[in-house]
Amino acid sequence: MTKNILVVDDSFIMRTIIKDIVESDLEFKVVGFAENGKVGLQKTRELKPDALILDLEMPEMSGIDMLKRLALLSKAKVIVVSSVGQAGSPQAVQARQLGAVDIIAKPSGAMSLDLQAKKGHEIVQALRRALGMEPAPS
Repeated sequence: MTKNILVVDDSFIMRTIIKDIVESDLEFKVVGFAENGKVGLQKTRELKPDALILDLEMPEMSGIDMLKRLALLSKAKVIVVSSVGQAGSPQAVQARQLGAVDIIAKPSGAMSLDLQAKKGHEIVQALRRALGMEPAPS
C-alpha cells in the first residue's frame, strides 16, 4: 500500500528535489506541498498524510512552531530535513522533543542542490523506518 507524504519547505527547488527523492521509492507518493508551517498544518488537515518531510527555517510559521501544533491534529510521522538539523543543534534537539522521528541535515545549507546525491537514500530509509516498513534494498 502506497504511503502518502507531505513536503513542507519554503524553497520551490528543495520541494522539487525532495519530491524526486521520496518518489524514487515506489511505495511513496508525494500528495502535497506547503511553503511554510501554517500552510503545512492546513494541508495536513486536508490530505491526512502518513508522514511529512519538514524544513525548520521558514517564513510565517517555522517547522518548530508547526511541530508544536501538529500533534494535536495528526499522527503523521515527521522527518526533519533542514540546514539547521545538525546532530545536537538546539533546533534538532527541540524538534526531537516535539516528536520528529528523524533529523537529516541538508548537506550544503538551505539550498542543497546535492541533497539527492548526498542524502537521498538516507531520507528514503528514514521514511521507511518511521512508517514501520522494511528497509529499501541498497
